Amino acid sequence: MAGPPDELAALRAQLAALTARVYRLEQGLGAPSVPQPQAVSAPAAVIATQEALPKSADAEPAGGAAPPPPPRPLPPPPLRLQLRPPPLDTHSEGDLEKTIGQYWLNRIGIAAILIGVSYFLKYAFENNWIGPGGRIGIGLLAGMALILWSERFRAQRHSAFSYSLKAVGIGTLYLSLWGAFQVYHLIPPAAAFVAMIIVTASTIALALSQDAELLASFAMVGGFATPILLSTGQNHEVALFSYVALLDFAILAMAVVKPWRRLLWGSFTGTIILYGGWFITYYRDFSLGVNRYDQRPTTIFFAALFAAIFAAVPLATRYERSTRFSGPSITLTVLPLANAAVFFLELYVMYERETVTLTWFALALGAVYLGIGAAFKRRFPDKDTSALNLLHVAIAIAFITIAIPLKLDAQWITIGWLIESAVLLWISVRTQTRFLRFLAVAALILGICRLLFYDQFRTETLIFNARFATYAVAIAVLAGIATLGKRHASTQEAPFLQLAVVALNLLALIALTWEAADYFDRQLITAATARYSPQYHQIWLIRGFTYSAIWLIYGAALMAVGFSTRSAFVRWQALILIAFTTGKIFLYDMSQLGGSYRILSFIALGAVLLGISFIYQRDWLKLSPRSPSGSAANPARGENS
Repeated sequence: MAGPPDELAALRAQLAALTARVYRLEQGLGAPSVPQPQAVSAPAAVIATQEALPKSADAEPAGGAAPPPPPRPLPPPPLRLQLRPPPLDTHSEGDLEKTIGQYWLNRIGIAAILIGVSYFLKYAFENNWIGPGGRIGIGLLAGMALILWSERFRAQRHSAFSYSLKAVGIGTLYLSLWGAFQVYHLIPPAAAFVAMIIVTASTIALALSQDAELLASFAMVGGFATPILLSTGQNHEVALFSYVALLDFAILAMAVVKPWRRLLWGSFTGTIILYGGWFITYYRDFSLGVNRYDQRPTTIFFAALFAAIFAAVPLATRYERSTRFSGPSITLTVLPLANAAVFFLELYVMYERETVTLTWFALALGAVYLGIGAAFKRRFPDKDTSALNLLHVAIAIAFITIAIPLKLDAQWITIGWLIESAVLLWISVRTQTRFLRFLAVAALILGICRLLFYDQFRTETLIFNARFATYAVAIAVLAGIATLGKRHASTQEAPFLQLAVVALNLLALIALTWEAADYFDRQLITAATARYSPQYHQIWLIRGFTYSAIWLIYGAALMAVGFSTRSAFVRWQALILIAFTTGKIFLYDMSQLGGSYRILSFIALGAVLLGISFIYQRDWLKLSPRSPSGSAANPARGENS
C-alpha cells in the first residue's frame, strides 16, 4: 500500500498533467499567448508524470505500435487579472455627480424660479401693475401649468416630485377660484362652486388613471374645503348636504375600485366637520337651548343618508384582514361602530325631549344592523365573516338595549354601552379578534364615566330603583371580565383584570353608599323643617354611622372572600378599605357621633379587627415561613397550624 508521500506525489502529478492539457487546448483554439519575461522549462515532474500516466486502450493505435511521445508541454500562462492593475471605482463618483447635476440642481432651480416669480407678482400687485382679473388669470394659468409640467417628471419616473408639483398646482387653482369669488367678487357663487367641482373631479380622474392615492387625498381635502372657501354666511342646507353626499359617494366608489381605505376615514371626518359646523350655526340656538324644528325632517334625511353611505362600507368594499391585529381590518370594524354612535348621537340631540320617537329610532337601527350582519355571509361566502357578523349583532343589541324605555333620565344608554362592552368582549374571545377588546374597554369606560358623572337619578325606594340596577349591570360586567379573563386573558392583560376587580369593588361601595345617602336624605326632608331639630340631628348621626357600618361590613366580607379564594390581591383591598374605615371612625365618628352610635362603631370595628387578626395568627393560609423539617418557624408553638 502506498504511503502518504506517494499519494501526495501522485496528486501533484495529476494536477500538473491537467494543467498541461488545459494549456494545449487553449493553444489549439488559437488563444493568443502572453509573452513571458523569460523562458521557463517545464518541470521535470510534469514530464515524468506524462510518461508515467497509464495509457488507455482507446489511445493505442492498431497493430500494437507504441504511440508517439506527447509534445513537450509549456508552462501555463499566468492569469491576466493578476498582471493587470484593478480598474478604478468611479461608479459612486459618477452617480453622485449625476444626482447633483440632474436632480438637485433641477429642484433648486425650480424653487428659485418659483420664489422669484412670487416676489415679482407680489411687487406687481402692490404697485397695481396687474389688476384683479389678471391676478386670478395668472393664478389659474400657473396652477394648470404646474399640473401639466408635473407630468413630465412623472414620465421620467420622478413620481414624488411630480405629485408635489400637482399639489401646488391644485392648491393654486382652489385659491384662485376662492379669490375670484370671495376677495374680488369677479364670479358668482354658483360659477365658483361648479369650477371647484370640476377641479375636484379632474383630480379624482388623475388619481384613478395614475393609481395615486396621494392625488385622491388631495381631491378629498379640496372637495371638503370647497364649501368652507365659498361660504356666503347663508343657510343652504340642501345644496351643502347634497354636495357632501355626492362627494362621499365618489370616495366610496374609489374605495371599491382601489384599496384606498384611508380615504374613507377622511371622508367620514370631513362629513362630521361640515355637518357639525352647519348644525351649530344654523340648526341649534345654544343661547336659548332650542332647535329649529322646521328644518328637522330635512336634517334627519341627510343624516340618515350619510349614515347609510358609511354603513355600506363593509358590504361594498373588499374583505381585508388587519395587518396589525387578528381579524378583519380596522376600517371594516371600527368605522361601523363610529358611524352608528355618531348617527344616534345626532338623533338624540334632535329628539332629546321626545323619548318615544327616539325609542323607535333605536329599534329601527337595531333591526338594520341585524340585517347588515346577516348579509355578510351572502356577500362573502368564501370568507370567515363571523367577526363582522357578530360585531353588527353587538351594535344591534346596544340599540335594542337603549330602546328599552329611555324616559328614566336616559340611563338605558349607559346600560347599552355596558352591555355592548360585554358583547364585544365575548365576540373577541369567540373569534380571536384581539383589537375588539380595545373597543370593548372603550365602551366600558364610557358607560362607567357616564354612570358616575353624567346620569342623574331620582330614587323613591331603597335598592329597587333605576340607579342601583344600572350599578348592578356595571358590576356584573366587571365580574364577568374578572371571572372569564382568568381563562382567556394573556399575561399582558393580567393587570387589567386586577383593575376590573378594583373597579368592581369601588362601584359596589359607591352604589351602597348612594342608597344609604338617598334613604337618609328622604328621611331628613320629611323629618322636620328646622335644621337643628332633635329628630333631624338624630337622622344625621345615624347616616354617619351607617356609612361606617357599610364600609366595615363590606371590608369584612371582602376579607372572607380573600381567605376562601386564597387571593392576596383581594385581601389587600380589604385591608385598605378597613384601614380607611378605621381612620374615619377614629377621626370623624369619635367627634361627631355620640352615645350608642359611637359605642357600636368602636365595638364593631374592634370585633372585625380581632377576628381578622385571629385568622392571620392561626396562619390558616400558611403564610409563615417554614423550617426545613416542615414545622412552623416559631418553635414555641409546637404545631403546624
